[in-house]
Amino acid sequence: MERVSGKIALVTGGASGIGRASAIMLAREGARIAVSDINLDGARNVAEAIGENAVAIAHDVTDEAAWTMALDTVAAAFGGLHVLVNCAGTAINGTVEETSLEEWRSLHALDLDSVFLGCKHGIKHIARSGGGSIINISSISGIIAGHNLAAYNSAKAGVRHLTKSVALHCARQANEVRCNSIHPAFVDTPILDEILKRGTREEGLERLAQQIPLGIVGAPEDVAHAVVYLASDESRFMTGSELVLDGGISAM
Repeated sequence: MERVSGKIALVTGGASGIGRASAIMLAREGARIAVSDINLDGARNVAEAIGENAVAIAHDVTDEAAWTMALDTVAAAFGGLHVLVNCAGTAINGTVEETSLEEWRSLHALDLDSVFLGCKHGIKHIARSGGGSIINISSISGIIAGHNLAAYNSAKAGVRHLTKSVALHCARQANEVRCNSIHPAFVDTPILDEILKRGTREEGLERLAQQIPLGIVGAPEDVAHAVVYLASDESRFMTGSELVLDGGISAM
């Protein structure tokens, strides 16, 4: 049985990495998918790979007007919305002293403001459709800090607590909208490219794997499985929670 059959999902950052894997897996489990990304060609490639039950949307998630347009496009294409996956994001390295104010604001706009805008405008669309799930992709860096990830730590921690605030708000409204966050550690996606510049990519992945108790770097599909769970009715009693997918890092 398809686990999200009949549901309509919008996945931001859907052209690559975790967003791409989540869109494809949700579609495989029966959902109709809107793949949004600032890279429209990449979003179209994913939508075409999914087939007739997918559309691609050009979407700057830092722009509030773009959110209104994207959500209206989903409603026009499919008639509603049950699942919002806030996946678009980036990372920069830098200590608090090294990070410029421009870098700080730019990263927060993409990694935190976009999630705020998605939740703010997505809630009513999901509620009108009878309820559903908002899934915010945070990071283990939103729970455990690093000396050289000042902006990224801040933004992803913000996503963690925004998720809880949204969850409590929706519970008080009794609108049947749940909101949870996912916190991956190292996952083999384009966001790791900067980290993997030294040596070959294989050598870089091996260095990262050595920092993880399980001894492996995550795959986008590892996170996509969690997305499907949170999108499905299997997680109906779960809101304001965090799923940590870190290979054991936070257990140390």
